[in-house]
Amino acid sequence: MSDSKERLIIYQLFPRIFANQNPNCVPWGTLKQNGSGKFNDFTPHILQSIKELGVNCLWLTGVIEHATKTDFSKYGIAPDNPNVVKGEAGSPYAIKDYYDVDPALAVSIPDRMKEFESLVKRIHAEKMKVLIDFVPNHTARVYHSDVAPAGIEDFGKCDNINMNFTRDNNYYYISNQQFYPDFDLGAEGDRPYVEFPAKATGNDCFTAFCSRNDWYETVKLNYGHDYNDNSDHFYPVPDTWMKMLHILRFWASKGIDGFRCDMVFMVPLAFWHWAIPQVKSLYPHIMFIGEIYDVGLYRPFLDYGCFDYLYDKVNLYDTLVGIETHGWSAAQLTGCWQTVDGIGDRMLNFLENHDEVRFGSKAYAGDSLRVIPSLVTSSMISKGPVMIYYGQELGEQARDHEGFAGDNNRTTIFDYWSISTIRRWMNGGKCDDELLSPHERWLRDVYKKVLTLCNDRIALREGAFFDLMYANLRQPGFDPHRHFAFLRYKGDDVLLIVVNFSREESHVNIMIPELAFSMTGMQQGEVVTQDLLWGKSHKLKLSSDSTVSVYLSSADAVVLPVGRLSQFTGSKMSGSQLRGEKKS
Repeated sequence: MSDSKERLIIYQLFPRIFANQNPNCVPWGTLKQNGSGKFNDFTPHILQSIKELGVNCLWLTGVIEHATKTDFSKYGIAPDNPNVVKGEAGSPYAIKDYYDVDPALAVSIPDRMKEFESLVKRIHAEKMKVLIDFVPNHTARVYHSDVAPAGIEDFGKCDNINMNFTRDNNYYYISNQQFYPDFDLGAEGDRPYVEFPAKATGNDCFTAFCSRNDWYETVKLNYGHDYNDNSDHFYPVPDTWMKMLHILRFWASKGIDGFRCDMVFMVPLAFWHWAIPQVKSLYPHIMFIGEIYDVGLYRPFLDYGCFDYLYDKVNLYDTLVGIETHGWSAAQLTGCWQTVDGIGDRMLNFLENHDEVRFGSKAYAGDSLRVIPSLVTSSMISKGPVMIYYGQELGEQARDHEGFAGDNNRTTIFDYWSISTIRRWMNGGKCDDELLSPHERWLRDVYKKVLTLCNDRIALREGAFFDLMYANLRQPGFDPHRHFAFLRYKGDDVLLIVVNFSREESHVNIMIPELAFSMTGMQQGEVVTQDLLWGKSHKLKLSSDSTVSVYLSSADAVVLPVGRLSQFTGSKMSGSQLRGEKKS
């Protein structure tokens, strides 16, 4: 890892879709019809252009080989039964070979791993890190590696399939039952899918009769926990643990910088406590980021589980969604930082990822230009990692009907596709704004400003947080249900940050209590400062006896330096220019 004081700014992208320049994709299109982005498409110029957003880490999603309806058998890759594959491209979380990469991402399929390794080197040359997915809870229904190192056996090869559970089985079995979901296993292709005995499905579905709403394309891996009586059998170390440790070390040896670990709470905590230190003993720089959905498990997975960072989905993300879409009070944000007090800097904050609806979609805000208060809050409330999802910076609204994904307000992970926002921004590799709308240009500039500030300002990069809400809950001119105000500070850099979630403009009056002056070292008196977002000058009277007043348009925010540090990095464009462009 780089300097630990540098905040991690992650850009998640699907190489398959991000780099696909086909403007004529058809729903349910095959690889031949719709095409796929390739590792080789990521030129130094494209990587530099992503980095210019303030990004210092790329999460490449869908790298490891997964089940697909595309036939690569002429390259020695066994075809998958289409009846248990979701979409033409397949789910990137139905892994069929942990030691290989998706062949659709390669120009020369026999050289696919070399092409991936070259991409890692190009990303590192631009001083960015590389994350890939580690999917520990489940595999594709049929797993086989054709490139595993000598001596490595496939998952399930030595299982005792007559046993519902035994410690060293890699899968769980439903004894004497054939897999029989609520859909036709012979609907596609010329051979029905047959599985006997049935294996447990990946979402902890311990029956042979799963439904289309289950993760039917996956099967659950056995880490030594017997779900029959909830007993653990972790010693001696189960076979699945040993296999997974080898896989983690294999990918670490490829030069990557870390893993985004899928559904970590569905795997025993004891495994992470055992495995992560062993990986780090050989590759100390490797990061582990966990996808998790229970705040009660945050501390155990950080402390005992040894994770570096965890998703803060059910705390901060869900609260921001509630404020934007359900009328929740902005005062609830105080509870968010209190919930993770002491570990907040190890929480990864985001507004979009492949599991969630797009911010600008009709299921969320309905308008990507309303993102500023949520973006500023999620990126500036702590010094932990921030993540954006490809196209988010352009206001992607996910209105396509791609195929299996349908119209679900998300960008597909199952289909061969391309998205107009990224395709137009990329513009044949030029990565300019020539084909973007004024709104898209404006929004990308906002993301660039906010994400760059996260590391440019020491108060945001390393500083402490002071919540001003308690002093303003009954303050005239301050609506705690629509406004949120806080300070970030370190040394002479003190920032007053105020956001307006309202759909109306506001003249916001903020009381700064004496305690805030004492803790931040901020001086009382008049100060002329410049908003770091819009470049507008403000004359403020800082006093513990009177309020500071700032104007905010709807869905707006200001970031005001109020300490002795006079290094302003505001936009060269005036606030009125930016606002005019936003409303055009």
